[in-house]
Formats: sequence, structure tokens, C-alpha cells
Amino acid sequence: MTHTFHIPVLGLAFSIDSAVKVAQYGISSVMSIVDDELIERMRHYYCGQYQILYHPIAKTEEDYRAKRITAYLNLVQFVVNRQITALKQQPFTESSEVTKYFQLLPDSHPSKPIYHAMEVETNLAIKTELQDLLINYLKPGDIDVNIMSKVDKMNYKDGKVLEQQHSDALAALRGFANSNLHSSLILSAGMNPHLYAYLAELPAFFPNSEGVFDKKIALKVSDFRSALIQAKYLAKRGVWVSEFRVESGLNCGGHAFATDGFLMGPILEEFKVKKESFKVELFELYKEYWALQKIYLMQAPSIKYTVQGGVGTASEHQFLMDYYGFDAVGWGSPFLLVPEATTVDRDTLKALEMAEKDDFYCSGSSPLGIPFNNFRQSSAELLRLERIKKGRPGSPCKKEYLISNTEFSDKPICTASRAYQHQKIQELQRQNLPAAEYDKAFDAITEKTCLCEGLAAPAYLKYNIQKTREQTAVAICPGPNLVWFKKQYSLREMIDHIYGRISVFENENRPFVLINELNLYIDYIQKYVTDNQNMINDKKIKYVAKFKAQLQTGISYYDKLTQHLAHIPQNIAAAIPKQLELASLRLNDIHIQPR
Repeated sequence: MTHTFHIPVLGLAFSIDSAVKVAQYGISSVMSIVDDELIERMRHYYCGQYQILYHPIAKTEEDYRAKRITAYLNLVQFVVNRQITALKQQPFTESSEVTKYFQLLPDSHPSKPIYHAMEVETNLAIKTELQDLLINYLKPGDIDVNIMSKVDKMNYKDGKVLEQQHSDALAALRGFANSNLHSSLILSAGMNPHLYAYLAELPAFFPNSEGVFDKKIALKVSDFRSALIQAKYLAKRGVWVSEFRVESGLNCGGHAFATDGFLMGPILEEFKVKKESFKVELFELYKEYWALQKIYLMQAPSIKYTVQGGVGTASEHQFLMDYYGFDAVGWGSPFLLVPEATTVDRDTLKALEMAEKDDFYCSGSSPLGIPFNNFRQSSAELLRLERIKKGRPGSPCKKEYLISNTEFSDKPICTASRAYQHQKIQELQRQNLPAAEYDKAFDAITEKTCLCEGLAAPAYLKYNIQKTREQTAVAICPGPNLVWFKKQYSLREMIDHIYGRISVFENENRPFVLINELNLYIDYIQKYVTDNQNMINDKKIKYVAKFKAQLQTGISYYDKLTQHLAHIPQNIAAAIPKQLELASLRLNDIHIQPR
């Protein structure tokens, strides 16, 4: 592995071309392949940038969605290969990109001593020899892709529903499988049996004769149980999971999949303890499947473990890898402030720089009905409020990626759409509720916002690829951790911060990452109790009791963990016992009971 961090998927547009920007420096990144309209426009844009003939793929073409995705991924691979070829031909001057490649690497990388020796070497022949050695270390970062498993609407042609293989998720999967990439598909948001069954049919994910994978599968999960269920399901069908990306349920960007009070520390501990037995169990199922195909496997393929969500300092980064034995750490939201790495429009960048803590919040704005980390100052949020004020809540629904509701029609519609919200509000008005209840229900209906348009808009704005009169209000979904990052950073600054060569923080008293997540979970269950105070039943009482018990177990775990924080800055580590005490007091003050 070149770097010990990666850039996870960021919305639709924010990391759509991160590979073009950073793969040449050995940095791996993930792009979403949900939005084929955005993808096609990006292909058009980059064909122009690199003087490549562009052949449009129209929506009238057979299997157009998969073809668009394949074409864009192949283009990105072509561009990155060209960049690496160019790097290998560059001289090692102070400002050259090949020099930057090695300067950005972690100090632990095996090429670093060679690079430092080359820098000070005065004998030209030896210097040239060292440079030739360094060139052999040049390796691009991985161009990984993400599919949210359950974003999988069925598609229609001439009024008739198409076969399952033409659903959104399956077509996107096919687009990746048919591409030239040698990288990973990151599956997130739970299990989709249709998608997983189709995955098992595609040879691109089978091992070759040497046991090597052309394309790998990674699962993004919030706990060990989810990893176990999904990985066993796939292993029984001959699909090996090569990586588990463990993400905090709440201290993350985008959709928040809150666990029932299970905290990151205990979750990582479970992975740490069970890694080896987990691999053995999976390999038995995997080996058994391939034996039926007359292929006999003797050795289990490797599994990589990475963690992401709310990490903000070099000491946290290193602690998670060293103590839990993980291979790398994902840094997502902070890279939204690095224009060299991500795609964020100018106005949104400025708003993020000026943001306060309360601007980042866990909302009900996603049409999927899943908690969603939102940003109050985004232009999409301001537009949503303006439409309500004008008596026209909801958005026109053009892309339809998140349609799911069938309350008012046989064909699903989106809960953020004007069509849905208009009918839902009419239904609400007929109930003649007390004012407070009406307002609460009205807010829940109109809180939903169009993510299909909003999460694609920053690329449209930045590259001037929007259509005439197209809505370009930007939705952005940073994690709450971003509040500690206060300005735009160069790629070098952010990477030097990750590796502890500098600190970009103005305030060095930021609480430890695991404490931040703990407080987010307490906020979450407190809000749940407040929101449900007038709708209490036995099920909700049991849920809160279980949630609180799990949090208390996590607090006890962290109390013991303080003995293992030797490399965390002393002021941060010293504050943890008091922070745990306060968290426990807050938790004990949360009560839910029938009135």
C-alpha cells in the first residue's frame, strides 16, 4: 500500500473525479457510480480536457447506463495511466510532480530512505541510479467505485418494466465489471439479494488461475455482525470480500447508519479479536463453493481492514491502525476543503470555511428515510426553505434515483418531490390536528430534499456543464468532524497533517475521535426520546433501554482503553476520564416512560 489513508466516496460529485486529481500521487479514492447523467457529462468534459474524441451514449441506446459507466471508468483509467507515464519521464526537480509524489508519501514508506539519499547525493552517477530505483516505486492509487446497494430502482421502457438486470444497481455493477479497472467495488448501505446474486454471476469478480482478482469486493459496514452476515452470504456463492471498511454509524458524512448504541471502539475490538477465525470461517464456505466447480483452493485470499469516520489527527490515525491492527484509515469530509482532491463549487467552499458547529447536523432530509448528515448553509437547504415560504414545497423529480414511495401511486415516487409532498400535505390537512402536532408533521414531510440534483450540482457549477435553466442548488453532506477544519488546504498541507508533519488545527484541544462519536450517540438517543415522548410504547422503551445499556458498555470499555493511549497528545488523553464521566451523567439523565 502506497499511502495509509484513502478518500472515501463523497456524495455524487465531490469525489467523481478525485482519481484524476490524486491517483497519480499513489492516493486511492472512491467515486459514486449512481448518477449516469453526471458521469456522462464528466466524460464529455474530460474528453475535451485531454483532446480525446467524445462519442455520446444516448439514453435511447440499449443498456446505456452500464455503457456510460464503463466508458467513464475506462477514460479515468486512461488518464491516470497517462499521468503515471508522464511522471516516469520527469526530472527530479524541486517543482516536478515526480518529486511531489515522493514528498507526499508517509515516512514509513520503503522508498523514503532512497529518496532522502538521492536528495543529498552529489555524485551524478549514483544520484541517477537512485532515481531509477525510485521510479520503480511509482504506483497509482486505486480507482475504486461505490454502489449504495439499496439505491436500486426498476427501470421502464415504453411503459413496461425492464428485467431485473436493468435496475439501477445491477446496471451500475455491470458497468464496473465491464471496465478496464483493476480495483474495488465498495458496497454500502446494507444487503441487496438481487445485487449480490448478480454479482456472483460475473466472472470479473472470480479469482484467476493464480488466485488473483481482476476486481475486488469491499463491504462498508458499521459493525461486525453486518460484516459476518454479508460476507458469508457472498462466500457461499463464490465471492470473496477482500476488504471491510468499518465506518462510524454517526461520525461520518452522508447517510448515517446509527447502530443500536454500539460504539466504534468496541466494534473495532470485536474485529481485532475475531479477524483470524472470521477469515477461516469465510474460507471454508468459499472453498466449498469452488470445489463444486472443480477448482480446489488451498490458501485463503487476503483481507484488508480499514476504518473511517471522524478521524482528524495524525495520532488518531496511527492509533487506530496500531492498536486495532487495521491497514488504513479513510479521511473523507476534510478533503472537501482540498480543491486539488475533490470537486466543490466556490460558494459552497466559502460556506464550509465560515461554518459553525450548529451548521452540521443529522437530519431527516434524505428521501431514503435514513438519517442524513446535512449542512444548514448549503444552497439546496436554503432553496428548500424558500420553496416552503412560497407555498411550493418539494422539488421537481427528474432523475428519480431515490424513488421508493407508493402511497399515492402504483409507480414509486420520491418523498422529496413536489408531487409527493403536495399530496401528503393535503392528507395532513384533512386530519385537523392541533397546531403543534400539525407543524411537526408538516416539517417532517417538507424536510426531505432532492439529493439527486443537489449532490451532482457542484460538478455542474465547477466545470460549467449545467444545462440551460437547470437547477444548481448544492446539497452537501459533511460529517460533524469538518467543523475543526477552518480553511481551504493544499493537498500537501492535508497529507502532511494526516502524517503528523504539520497540524492544520487552530484549536489543539479537539476531543479524541472516540469521545466525539460517543457524544454524537448520546445526542442521537436524546433526540429520539424527545421526538417520541408523545408516542411511547413498550417497543420504544425497550429500544432506548438497550441503546443506553450499549452506550454504558462502551463508556466502560473506553475507561479501560485510556491505559493504551500513550501516543495520543497528553492534553487530549488527560481530558478523557472527565469526558467519560460527563457522558455517563448525560446518559443517566435520559428517560423514556409512558405518561
